[in-house]
Amino acid sequence: MTRSAALRSALIAAAVLLAAAGGTACAQSYPTRPVRIVVPFPPGAALDSTARSVADRLTAKLKQAFVVENRPGASGHIGTDAVAKAEPDGYTLLFSLDTPLTVSPALYAKLPFDPAGGFEPITVAASFSMALVVHPSVPATSLPEFVAYAKSLERPLLYGSGGGRGDPGHLTMEYFRMKAGFEGVHVPYKGNAEVVMGLVGGQVQAGFIATPGVLPLVREGRLKALALSSLERPAYAPEISTINESGYPGFEVGFYQVMLAPRGVPESIRALLEREVRQALQSPELQARLRAQALEPIGSTAAEAKVILKSASERWRTVIKTSNIRVD
Repeated sequence: MTRSAALRSALIAAAVLLAAAGGTACAQSYPTRPVRIVVPFPPGAALDSTARSVADRLTAKLKQAFVVENRPGASGHIGTDAVAKAEPDGYTLLFSLDTPLTVSPALYAKLPFDPAGGFEPITVAASFSMALVVHPSVPATSLPEFVAYAKSLERPLLYGSGGGRGDPGHLTMEYFRMKAGFEGVHVPYKGNAEVVMGLVGGQVQAGFIATPGVLPLVREGRLKALALSSLERPAYAPEISTINESGYPGFEVGFYQVMLAPRGVPESIRALLEREVRQALQSPELQARLRAQALEPIGSTAAEAKVILKSASERWRTVIKTSNIRVD
């Protein structure tokens, strides 16, 4: 090796070491001030509860305040956009349902943020299934009986969802109708409470409702649950069969609680957050709390989160196109 080549190799090695040391120092000094976790949906729901539980554990572990800030509006787009445009320094994070990133791109011709390239996933924290519930007057006690009933109606089945066109309940029913082959008319409600009231009152016959919000009414006998969209029966509802085991093998629909940072966040900070959030989600106490809310803890790696989000995006793009769902 010539003298100049040796010198060049030494300089490159030194640069690599300095970069590594700088990244380590950045991670070790982070955070030096409060960190904002933006939840782009209203307070009080399961998503908000999970975000606050994770924030509490990060605060205790990293000795700096992690503060949840609710910025709801426009199907989660307002808060999501705020994080996408924030300085990518690790002091503004997003804790959201996956829908602004996986559903909205197929529903809206234009978004104020880049759902695919505007964020760095940290983890998929948890998931929830959808429960197919019907009014007690519907003459079905199983999924096959429900499908036969829906096909026998002279008019299409009336089904409701709690967030308007393109919300999880609407998409799940359209996805299931694609598999089962019956006709249906979507009745959009403003929120989960309203669609549940519509179901209990018999204004609509059926609906896919987020399992956490509907189990109490099922157990009170005010609604009937015919099947869950999870692949297997969860521990919190072992008495309810799944669509997968009821004649539609492989059927699985879940929606996710995800944590992300703006694109460009230093890798050392992103990796630190991934490690600490995953450790927090492995806490038996937090896992028990999530399952009590009919949530399934996941705590994925960032790489796994990318795969999950991509798969969900592809599924909903197909469903939305096939069902011709439009919101703008």
